[in-house]
Amino acid sequence: MPRMLPYCLVKPFVFALDPETAHELAIAGMRTLGALAPGGGPLPDTPTRVMGIDFPNRIGLAAGLDKNGECIDALSAWGFGFLEIGTVTPRPQPGNPKPRMFRLPKVEGIINRMGFNNHGIDALIGNVKAARFKGVLGINIGKNADTPIERAADDYLIGLEKAYPHASYVTVNISSPNTKNLRALQGESELDALLGALKARQAELAQRHGRHVPLALKIAPDLDDAQIVNIADALRRHHIEAVIATNTTLDRGKVAGQRHAEETGGLSGAPLFEASTEVVRKLAAALAGEVPIIAAGGVVDGAKAKAKLDAGAQLVQVYSGLVYRGPELVKECVKSTRHYQK
Repeated sequence: MPRMLPYCLVKPFVFALDPETAHELAIAGMRTLGALAPGGGPLPDTPTRVMGIDFPNRIGLAAGLDKNGECIDALSAWGFGFLEIGTVTPRPQPGNPKPRMFRLPKVEGIINRMGFNNHGIDALIGNVKAARFKGVLGINIGKNADTPIERAADDYLIGLEKAYPHASYVTVNISSPNTKNLRALQGESELDALLGALKARQAELAQRHGRHVPLALKIAPDLDDAQIVNIADALRRHHIEAVIATNTTLDRGKVAGQRHAEETGGLSGAPLFEASTEVVRKLAAALAGEVPIIAAGGVVDGAKAKAKLDAGAQLVQVYSGLVYRGPELVKECVKSTRHYQK
């Protein structure tokens, strides 16, 4: 595979472009390089078993970078212990009007209101089938914007059914702030009904396919203590295999006064670190080790990856940090968590 330029040399050109244009060019480039990328996943480093799955290392790609599974082989060469693709919906949709992604470079933040723009789950599954990657692959599913919230479970069940044969685990995303009313599914009764339906379908699919594919639930950082306890109770009650904490935040306290800070959408990157880590800490206390936590939010260096584990997570995901640090962030985070013991 041809040697790539260090990201520090490429970054000025990337940041001279509109954020979404830069993202699209990166996807196109990685899609091309994917044909040259080595197959398979990274060599085992310090294998970690979570959800009944053996992860080569604790650092994974968060959903959002590769929504359609177009760059699986290229991304597998970055050193991740696992990849999560999506969020994908049953039907293709364009997402929200542009512009819808904004950098806050002084604080290493990003605001987006993408709105689950994707090619639909059938296209994603086609890309997964075409990829040579044999490592741990999560598929993140959501609902279409025009599906009424009271019918949301229908979309998640379609996503689960189609993703199931091709995923190492399936993530249920109910926490994006960019799909109207989606976070209402985190309410106690709504969550109970959704998780019950998903677990029943999971049992049917396990029997049909002869393998058990774990479910993870991705939650928001904008939760009070009572909501965190309610979610923890629901996770235990329905035997959900993992929880991902967290998605992006609506809070702007950490970026007040920054250019683009008042744009609507979810804030990610370094300003999210403290809030998302606090949710991990509170979830860990509420779950008492019964459900593993995958931490995401604000990981921009190796020390912050380790801090997520210290707060109670078993695995860590990165995305926005890659925009500011590039692929070297993955290696740094793997190194900082390599011999982690707790």
